[in-house]
Amino acid sequence: MAEKEITNKGNVQVGDSAPDFTLDSQSGDKVRLKDFIGKKIIVLYFYPKDGTPGCTAEACSFRDNYDVFQKAGAEVIGISSDAVKSHSAFVLKYNLQFILLSDKDQTVRKLYGVPSTLGLLPGRVTYIIDKKGIVRHVFSSQFNATKHISEALRVIQSLT
Repeated sequence: MAEKEITNKGNVQVGDSAPDFTLDSQSGDKVRLKDFIGKKIIVLYFYPKDGTPGCTAEACSFRDNYDVFQKAGAEVIGISSDAVKSHSAFVLKYNLQFILLSDKDQTVRKLYGVPSTLGLLPGRVTYIIDKKGIVRHVFSSQFNATKHISEALRVIQSLT
């Protein structure tokens, strides 16, 4: 599947206000997107499943570059439909420093219009949201998981 910016109607697009939501984190705390607005650039990435090869590579790449994101004034937040317990184990196993949120019923995935691949596999999409809450970049690539990190860094550096 080729990398692309999402432009379909009904999806969150570049220039849109990022829809607010509240989900449980890997520690069971409620995390609200709005709490980051005005403070940090947000790298909001949706991924299919904890522990799968592509998702592990993506999460570990975000982990390995987390200091760079932090220095640029950005916070990384991952979302999948996995349970809090699964996220907690994933974070511990791979020493992830960033937030993972549980979207068990896929409400937020639907809110953002994240597509499925072949109608089966939850999509892998990254949104860069500026400090004002505006979506500045949307990147979708199901099969090039680690490219999400370089795309996010490139966009964040252009915003700072």
